[in-house]
Amino acid sequence: MRAAVLHETGQEKLEVHEGVTLPEVGPGKVKVRLRAASLCHSDLSAMSGVLPQPAPFVPGHEGAGEVTEVGEGVEGLAVGDHVVVCWMPPCGRCPSCVRGEGNLCLAGFANMGSPNYHHDGTDIFGFSGTGTFAEESVVAAGCAVKLPDDVPFEVGALIGCGVTTGVGAAIHTAKVEPGSSVVVIGCGGVGIAAIQGARVAGAAQIVAVDPVAGRREWALRFGATEAVAPEGLAEVQQRLTGGEGFDYAFEVVGRSSTVRAAYDAVRRGGALVVVGAGAMDDMVQFNMFELFFNEKRILPSLYGGTDVLRGYRTVIDLWRAGRLDLEGMVTHHVRLEGINDAVQQMRSGEALRTVIDL
Repeated sequence: MRAAVLHETGQEKLEVHEGVTLPEVGPGKVKVRLRAASLCHSDLSAMSGVLPQPAPFVPGHEGAGEVTEVGEGVEGLAVGDHVVVCWMPPCGRCPSCVRGEGNLCLAGFANMGSPNYHHDGTDIFGFSGTGTFAEESVVAAGCAVKLPDDVPFEVGALIGCGVTTGVGAAIHTAKVEPGSSVVVIGCGGVGIAAIQGARVAGAAQIVAVDPVAGRREWALRFGATEAVAPEGLAEVQQRLTGGEGFDYAFEVVGRSSTVRAAYDAVRRGGALVVVGAGAMDDMVQFNMFELFFNEKRILPSLYGGTDVLRGYRTVIDLWRAGRLDLEGMVTHHVRLEGINDAVQQMRSGEALRTVIDL
């Protein structure tokens, strides 16, 4: 089969190889014929080394397809089932899962230590234990979550991470209240999902902040009431809130500088929601007096801030009701051979989400 491989961290381009092979479908595993995958900025962060991932590896952690083989001991999945790939599957048994916080389950890390592919004498990992930029993949059964037949594969791919993360940050983590004011810093795919989540929750004012003009235009399409470049944030904050600050600020970039900007944009007693995935050596600073005096809540949001299976159901139900526009988030649709063009478009900010046809 074919797969897109990054051989060394920091490489600019992926290599699409023929003749990539898979491990056997052992106990507790399933083989999935991937039909669609989506390109997320986290894939670029893994390629550049911002997020830790051993190389060589097949990027991609968002995908959907059909089960073609089921290993021994797997229950609840059968050949022909449509599935969405879950890069951090909850085990259902650990303390986090029992508390209903399946997004904090660490069992999925066990899937990340073994190679997922093999090519030309070399073992190849899959990003986050999956690696969806390939025609097929063998994954732990928990990584394959049933997808209702009425959900298109390209929509399922988006649900696998980015949309669930952004919508969930607004609905589950922040619990945005009707009539509230929201600012979203970073309007890529996850930021657009956060904007849609805030709109669904009933926010009255949703300000989108992004340096790329095209993304600001998309933000307005998906529910932002205003969209400004970073240098315009202070003016809109003064005009809309009298300088007090917004009720909620979502940081969807993953940098200390934008976390600090988001904190400063929140009113006293408001909430900063950290959604962006950043580097381990990028440190953000707050002084002890402002933390105490301002009583601003700092709420990290991992994978939508709730059990991921609940998060998937929430997104699918809202999409079915016509309250989430997921098809509209796909700005580019490419075949696997065009993946490097898609990577460059994502780097330049020209794309919200790119769906790869597999």
